[in-house]
Amino acid sequence: MATPPVPDWSTLPKPTDDGAITHLEGMQMPCLCLTAVDKNNDDNFQINLSSLRGITVIFAFPRTGKPNIEPPPEWNEIPGARGCTPQNCSYKNLYEDFRKVGVRQLFGLSTQDPSYQRELVQRLDLPFPQLCDNNKELIKALTLPTFEFEGETMLKRFAMILYDGLIVKVFYPVFPPDKNASQVLEWLKKNKSF
Repeated sequence: MATPPVPDWSTLPKPTDDGAITHLEGMQMPCLCLTAVDKNNDDNFQINLSSLRGITVIFAFPRTGKPNIEPPPEWNEIPGARGCTPQNCSYKNLYEDFRKVGVRQLFGLSTQDPSYQRELVQRLDLPFPQLCDNNKELIKALTLPTFEFEGETMLKRFAMILYDGLIVKVFYPVFPPDKNASQVLEWLKKNKSF
């Protein structure tokens, strides 16, 4: 599959740090299960976030677009909203590098439902699962930053590193989205003991 085009980030509004995620570092992941979708399973499966062991990376994004359909112009006006596919592709491209630095689990996270996520995983041939918080359980449990668009609640873009279910590092705001994976990877290379 060809890599999708990357937007000209200089033409899009940059998100600012509104402090909406500062409370997360040092928190334990809640004991709740999210539906996961990956390319190796026809059926969805459940991931208990509190039981994750070793290093886990979770990156959150609002929603991916539909193939060959441009998002409405208003989408581009929301700071940080554009770029979900480039962000997923950057994690895909660095997936083996994440494994080499000891990442045991890597997940994308959005409020899209499992069928939407399945299309994404298959279209982009992602080597990692997507977590679906379409019931907003994780959003409520961790007070995650969101915004509303076309009547839907969506996650603002961020990434977090967990160790044995404890949140040790959060990246927020994330911009440009296609540089997020390399930023997280560099932090992991420099911070081997946490």
